[in-house]
Amino acid sequence: MFDSIDDWLIIGIVVAILFYGSSKIPQLAHSLGRSIGEFKRGRLEVERELKAEQTRDAATATATAAADPR
Repeated sequence: MFDSIDDWLIIGIVVAILFYGSSKIPQLAHSLGRSIGEFKRGRLEVERELKAEQTRDAATATATAAADPR
């Protein structure tokens, strides 16, 4: 009966309208969009910090190896 994701999406929309009312749906969607955007920005910031730390560690290891020739 409900084989595709489209069927479940329609059911979800109907349930959301029943619970929140048609006037609250745009506010809910706006809040969800802001939350997703904030999550993506946070993830990118963490990735940048990790990349910078890896670069620093590699530079330190290179400098240490260059200073101590064996």
